[in-house]
Amino acid sequence: LTEVYSSSPALGRYFKSAQVMNFSNESATVFYQLEFSVPTSTEGFMENVMNPEFIRNVLRQNIYDEE
Repeated sequence: LTEVYSSSPALGRYFKSAQVMNFSNESATVFYQLEFSVPTSTEGFMENVMNPEFIRNVLRQNIYDEE
């Protein structure tokens, strides 16, 4: 996760850390926490760049690129 988000053209400059919170071998489920440092006064930044769907798509795209 750290490599994916730190090398992302869209999110890399804001990315601080990634931490696995919980992992289940039985269901192959991972819960993780991402930390970003975001600008305080950029209008629309949180709604557009820090949108959870956008952040998931960065990871999803990395997985597709590796296949």
